[in-house]
Amino acid sequence: MELIPVYLAFVLVLSIFLGFELISKVPATLHTPLMSGANAISGITIVGALIATGAGGPDWLATLLGALAVFFATVNVVGGYLVTDRMLGMFRSRARNAQASARTVERSGSGAANSNKETGDAS
Repeated sequence: MELIPVYLAFVLVLSIFLGFELISKVPATLHTPLMSGANAISGITIVGALIATGAGGPDWLATLLGALAVFFATVNVVGGYLVTDRMLGMFRSRARNAQASARTVERSGSGAANSNKETGDAS
């Protein structure tokens, strides 16, 4: 009896548990940079899928599965970059809003004195 499938199943289960533990320990501030790095590494999947597509030989099933692997790997990488870009855009807009608020307070002087003038409160 060959033990290779048992070893492969063991590695799969171990990697699932290890991945879950590692990802759950990552703070939110590091999530976006780590995801962009993971998306870059996922590009290697496309290379492997291209190799699998070309190595099919006369078997049409191997070529079909390789083509599907190329498609899904491409969707994974492009989607990951789009999500990362969107998340970084959210951080950029917060920084720009904070800078704009700081400039408004600087131009208007003291925030409390100006808020009383704007609302018409005499106190």
